[in-house]
Amino acid sequence: MSWYADTLFPPLLDWATRPLDRDRDALLASARGTVLELGVGTGANFSRYRDHASDIHGIEPGAAMLARARAHALSLPRPTRFHLVEAGAEALPYEDCSFDTVVACLVFCTIPDREAAAREIARVLKPDGQLLVLEHVESERKSTRLIQHGLNPVWRHLACGCQLTRDTGTLLQQSGFDTRGLQRRRHPKLPGFAGELLQGVATLAR
Repeated sequence: MSWYADTLFPPLLDWATRPLDRDRDALLASARGTVLELGVGTGANFSRYRDHASDIHGIEPGAAMLARARAHALSLPRPTRFHLVEAGAEALPYEDCSFDTVVACLVFCTIPDREAAAREIARVLKPDGQLLVLEHVESERKSTRLIQHGLNPVWRHLACGCQLTRDTGTLLQQSGFDTRGLQRRRHPKLPGFAGELLQGVATLAR
């Protein structure tokens, strides 16, 4: 990776997503049992997990990001409940039905093969498990979509692969998830082109 991606972008990402702190807290309060977090980044979510998240596994494809996450985990009161590996979401290094909770927090915008990632989540999630989602998505407003598609080539470069034009709700539905627990809303503290969120709980369709 480049100096920008390894050194400058990680703290910039944490700063840019601070308006979502309360949303992260609310989402991760529901994490329970054995948890898998996709794309842990710098570990910004780690301190938000409560005691009913007994073991927290995390993957991150970027070595520099993963090193920051590991250092952050070691600074927390219960570092031994964190188990971090360098991997992508398209090929999860876990057995079928391994997790009570999978967390997708600002990650589907960057996964290269999101269809494969959705299939992998369904594979490793227990039948009664939950997928906790907090993602920025393509807007339902035509005018905002035009802006997103216009900005996306530059944004993708500046934000290290992040895409403004992902329809994650439809993807999850088509991948076998019950998405009735997901809600879309406009975040008042984010710029309009990146401020439409998909948030809530999805489960495996029965």
